[in-house]
Amino acid sequence: MIGTSTPTPPTVTITRVDGDPDDTGSRDRRLLLLSVWASAAFAVLSSVWGVLSGSSMIVFDGLYSFASIGLSVLAVLALRTSRRGADERYPWGREVWEPVTVVVKAVALGALCVYAVVGGVADLFAGGREVATGWALLYAVIATAGGVVVTLVMRRGGRSDLVRAEAAEWVGDTLLSVGVLVGFVIAVVLVAVGRPDIAAYVDPGMVVLVSVLFLRVPAKLIGGGMREILAMSPPAETRAELEGAVEAVRERFGLAESFLRASKVGGRVDVEVDYVVGEESAVATVADCDVVREALHERLAALGHERSVVVAFTTDRRWAL
Repeated sequence: MIGTSTPTPPTVTITRVDGDPDDTGSRDRRLLLLSVWASAAFAVLSSVWGVLSGSSMIVFDGLYSFASIGLSVLAVLALRTSRRGADERYPWGREVWEPVTVVVKAVALGALCVYAVVGGVADLFAGGREVATGWALLYAVIATAGGVVVTLVMRRGGRSDLVRAEAAEWVGDTLLSVGVLVGFVIAVVLVAVGRPDIAAYVDPGMVVLVSVLFLRVPAKLIGGGMREILAMSPPAETRAELEGAVEAVRERFGLAESFLRASKVGGRVDVEVDYVVGEESAVATVADCDVVREALHERLAALGHERSVVVAFTTDRRWAL
């Protein structure tokens, strides 16, 4: 029996519950491999096209795609590692490799953007760069269309943080292509009205502008990845879902209070719940505690997260603080 006259240390259960990792992992790996091949195609196309047209903007797009190939391969390896599960070396699982990879990818892309800004500024001070605007405009149309297609596929099909990060990269790359398209349209118009001298500044100007704007993408990825590496509280939406499940179970069994601690690491959500058992609670035995645990696990399972759950019960709230 659980008494109320003296403080009782909490009873604890730790449960590791997985969703359907095989299907999800297989789908995510296919999407990451799609990103690899798409990046390879764009890398070759943009590098050759950039050199032939004399556009540093298109060459930058090619460098970005080449960097994405290596980073996408790294993401595939990280996903395979995280899906191997827990063992003696990783008692809580390997999901931490997912945010680590996201941060590494974001830092690399951020460094590439900074490099492009420096090169673009140098070209501006050197008087601009002459570009075959017609060919450059054609490339921008092809790159924008291709980027939109890959972005839609990645955003609709991915479940893991690695795929979401990959999709964010494609969003940035597509926006970059849109910026290139707009810039080269302006350059074509300037050449048509007899101002090729001004048109020469369009290409390096786009490099600087797009690179600075795109820095927001890796900055956001670094922020999200570091939150998970440092085991900080999950996103507000996930936190609200967990709180709703915990509170619903508390009310159902008439428990006095509940305390929730949670963090998100890769595809896993770590949950610790402490329930305070009061005199009017419908919990008096260890078997009753198991009934509460079962009810909580059912609600958490409905949220769809792979999760590691700790549930504790106590009659003295100081053990839950």
